[in-house]
Amino acid sequence: MIDFELTDEQRLIRETARDFTDREIVPRVRENDRNERFDTELVRKIADMGFLGAIVPEEYGGRAVDYRTYGLIVEEIGRGDSAMRTVVSVVTSLVCSSIVRWGSEEQKKEWLPRLCSGEALGCFGLTEPDTGSDAANLKTRAEKVNGTWRITGGKMWISLGNYSELALVFAQTEPDRKHKGLACFLVPTDQAGFTTQEIHGKLGLRGSDTAELSLDGVEGELMGEVGEGFKIAMTALDSGRYSVAAGCVGICQGCVDASVAYAKERQQFDRPIASFQLVQEMIADMVVETDAARALVWRAGWLKDTGRPNTTETSIAKLYATEAAVKCANTAIQVHGGSGYVDDYPVERYLRDARVTTLYEGTSQIQKLIIARAVTGVNALA
Repeated sequence: MIDFELTDEQRLIRETARDFTDREIVPRVRENDRNERFDTELVRKIADMGFLGAIVPEEYGGRAVDYRTYGLIVEEIGRGDSAMRTVVSVVTSLVCSSIVRWGSEEQKKEWLPRLCSGEALGCFGLTEPDTGSDAANLKTRAEKVNGTWRITGGKMWISLGNYSELALVFAQTEPDRKHKGLACFLVPTDQAGFTTQEIHGKLGLRGSDTAELSLDGVEGELMGEVGEGFKIAMTALDSGRYSVAAGCVGICQGCVDASVAYAKERQQFDRPIASFQLVQEMIADMVVETDAARALVWRAGWLKDTGRPNTTETSIAKLYATEAAVKCANTAIQVHGGSGYVDDYPVERYLRDARVTTLYEGTSQIQKLIIARAVTGVNALA
């Protein structure tokens, strides 16, 4: 049975993350968003708090917290700024968790302490300009030359790509074998042939770094075995979807908090708009969406922590929480009226930032296919 009662340690970590978010993240978020500035100083502070690699074992520099506790951290950071939540999700869920599960002992010792401390950042190179959900048909190629893997191709929409010292790059070694030919490589970014280009003009996550990667014969170290690349990518996305869902609970909660505060102070017809029935209805709807999303995230975290199968439940949490974040942000703007359409209040940014969460790490439609496959036994992508 799932226990929804938090331990004293979990409460303390949540309060610590909440205080840190209010003190360090919230005061900087508007200017970072306006200026499309990736705040490396703030990233360093997040790392100093131990929030990067929190689920990594202590022997490799992590804090060894469980997924439920990790979700609490991510929710609070997501409430403050989804751009900074992206940093935590990518480094922790996509990169660190992959190395913990699939890396050799040497690879773990070389990279995990640096990633957890923020000395180095990592990015996850799966998506390509012409390949998103169809991961088995990557065009990036890896070829073994004189005992060394050489990788050539391009990646698109890569968070932290311009600032990372390490890239997890997925490449095809034998195109005819489809997913059985996929492999994952650890690619240091400080080598000739590895170039990046910053992507501008994003609707949201403007304070996050997003890059296009170009790889021209770069050297990569195989992680796991050839043919395991697809499994590595899918297990990483399972962890990543959980953190995205938890961050979206933060967006939902932020929308509730902002709307309640605004509705109590905003006067219309000589009384606060919080006294209007239809405003109360909108706030109540947001509260229900928030609580439901949080419960689904906690269930997925509990399943992960207890070693039970959780792919379907994680997809359910990701699907519901991301769509709920869009709904709540849209409703919060309605509560704020014209004031919600400018960045004097956070709700317009919540909407812009929430929108992409229904796209990356598996679109809402892909999550529905995963869920339906689990209950019907039929794979619509076969």
